[in-house]
Amino acid sequence: MKLKKGDRVKVIAGSYKGSIADIAEVLPKQNKVILDGLNLAKKHLRPNQENPDGGIVDKAMPVDASNVMLYDSKAKSASRVGYKIEKGEKVRYFKKSGAVVKEEKK
Repeated sequence: MKLKKGDRVKVIAGSYKGSIADIAEVLPKQNKVILDGLNLAKKHLRPNQENPDGGIVDKAMPVDASNVMLYDSKAKSASRVGYKIEKGEKVRYFKKSGAVVKEEKK
């Protein structure tokens, strides 16, 4: 899977087609990703000691990784991703523009 947490992606299929969001979590064994603010479902919480009233909250549900594409903000388009060796390091790059994907330092 060529997607990582924090990547900006564009949804290319489904009810959220055309939306741009950041990846909150990657589930590689299931080939799914969870996106910030998209594909929300209502979760009913039963009352407990931390939350005595219970309630209903929005929970982000996974989206299949094949339905999203990495978004190149400079080219303003979605692009496939490839790997190449640059300065002795393996980096991801956008196949459409050839630009290297910026990695966030953690």
